[in-house]
Amino acid sequence: MGSGMKTPLILLLCLEILAFAVLSMASTSITNDAYPAGFGDEPGSGSGSCASREDVLVPPRRELYDEGRIFDISHKYRPDMPSWGSTEGLGQFLWLPASMKNGSLANNSEMKLPTHTGTHVDSPGHVFDHYFDAGFDVDTLDLAVLNGPALLVDVPRDKNITADVMKGLNIPRGVRRVLFRTLNTDRRLMWKKEFDTSYVGFMKDAAKWLVENTDIKLVGNHSCRRLKVG
Repeated sequence: MGSGMKTPLILLLCLEILAFAVLSMASTSITNDAYPAGFGDEPGSGSGSCASREDVLVPPRRELYDEGRIFDISHKYRPDMPSWGSTEGLGQFLWLPASMKNGSLANNSEMKLPTHTGTHVDSPGHVFDHYFDAGFDVDTLDLAVLNGPALLVDVPRDKNITADVMKGLNIPRGVRRVLFRTLNTDRRLMWKKEFDTSYVGFMKDAAKWLVENTDIKLVGNHSCRRLKVG
C-alpha cells in the first residue's frame, strides 16, 4: 500500500459513489430517495419533462434514465447534508451573483464546497502523496471503469466489509463493478447534519482479498468508504 504499490491500483475513494452508475436488472418502479418528495416527475413516470402543476414549472428530478437502464445514484446537495469533519453540515454552497431579476443578461451561479462532499469519487492523490505530487487527479481515472452494469449486494448489517465478508458474498467471477448496501443506508447517514465517523467501511484485508480473488475493478458503498479501481 506504500510507494511501491503496483497495478492493479487500490484507490481509496470516499463516496456516496459515482454520479452515474448503470445497474443491471433495473426496475422503473424503484422510488426516488435522493430528492425530497414533490420534486419533479411522479415516481415511475419517466417522462423527464418539465411538468406543470397549477401553472408552476417544476424541474424534473429523476434517478432513472433510458427506460431504467441508467441509475443516477447521486444525492441532491443540501445545506444540511454532512460534510467531512463538520458538525454543522455543508452550509451555504450556492450563490447567484448575477441574476436576470437584477438586470443581468443571464443567471450565473457560483458554487463552493469541499470535493469530499456528497456523492463523489476521490482521485489517487487523495491518499497517496506521491500520486498527488505527480498530478493524479480524477481526470486520470478510467471512465470505462466508472460507468457500466453493476451488481448491487447487501452486506451483513453487523459487520464492516472484511475479507471474510467478501468471501461470504460469493460474488461470481466476471463481475467488474459492485455497489455495497450496508448499515449506512439503513441509518440514513447522508441525511444527518453532523458527519458520523461510525460508518461501515471497506477494510484493508477486504481490499487485498478482492484484488487477489475477483475481477472487480470498482466498488462503492454508502457514505464515505473505499473503492478499488484496478
